[in-house]
Amino acid sequence: MQKYQPANSFETPRFCGPRTFMRLPYKPTLQDVDFIVAGIPFDTGGSFRIGTRFGPGAIRNTSILLRPYNPNLEVNIFDYLSGVDYGDIAVIPGYIEDSYEKIQKAIEPVIAAGVVPVFMGGDHSITLPELRAIAKVKGKVALVHFDSHSDTWDAYFGKPYNHGTPFRRALEEGLLDPDHSIQVGLRGPLYNPDDWQTARNLGLEVVTARQVRELGLAETARRIKERVGTQQVFISFDIDFLDPAYAPGTGTPEIGGFTTWEAQYLLHHALTGLNYAGFDLVEVLPAHDHSEITAFAAAGMIYEFISLMALNKKANNEIPVK
Repeated sequence: MQKYQPANSFETPRFCGPRTFMRLPYKPTLQDVDFIVAGIPFDTGGSFRIGTRFGPGAIRNTSILLRPYNPNLEVNIFDYLSGVDYGDIAVIPGYIEDSYEKIQKAIEPVIAAGVVPVFMGGDHSITLPELRAIAKVKGKVALVHFDSHSDTWDAYFGKPYNHGTPFRRALEEGLLDPDHSIQVGLRGPLYNPDDWQTARNLGLEVVTARQVRELGLAETARRIKERVGTQQVFISFDIDFLDPAYAPGTGTPEIGGFTTWEAQYLLHHALTGLNYAGFDLVEVLPAHDHSEITAFAAAGMIYEFISLMALNKKANNEIPVK
């Protein structure tokens, strides 16, 4: 069996070689891999600032500083996992429904191979074709959604597909199991008082940013875990879940958000041991990201998710990959 792991930075400096996530091999293969990291550089669904098509490249650039041992989770990722940078999924700029078809078609073989996909956006509209691909192969899944926005509007500018509507469409299409799905961190001004209630009416549990503060991180994490249970779960992390002080480079920033440490805490305590169907991190906009603050945060969140996959294998007493 071929094992894929990052280049050794004691042997070659981090600034050498092509930019891939965490210096993983660039190899569009599904053989002998547990997970792939893939970019989806699409931002036609954006409603305010655009440029998140350059998000995957920015995340790759900062990810070269990541190291294989996660001291907080006490796991060496590549003792248990084999993974590659799968490259970017081709899209058609300006044509959202055509791009959806291309994205779904590219993802379906990944899911069918039993490989866990980790996607880098792109705006949040890309999550809909991701979920379509997963549901076509595996059926509906639970959702854990970290975001300052619910993304459950019916339409934006009269159009049904954009970064404000993916989860409403996903629920309407039967891609998600609402009884085991939860949105966390919602905040910011709304168009009307029913915006968050719309998500609840669709069957989602909603924990706003204010409620997270009142409940505390530990109780919030417990609620997430309890909500998902044993269901297969897709985790979608919008970088604007973080406060703009920690993630200024995003399309629709909202004040009153979370620190990177708080986000790490929630990932560690809420997602440990779940049955992962996949993960995406979206809305990184490099043009507004001074000092690469947002890209570093995004790379770190993806790293934590990959670490959680390794922790699952370690907890199951699986023999380390040789």
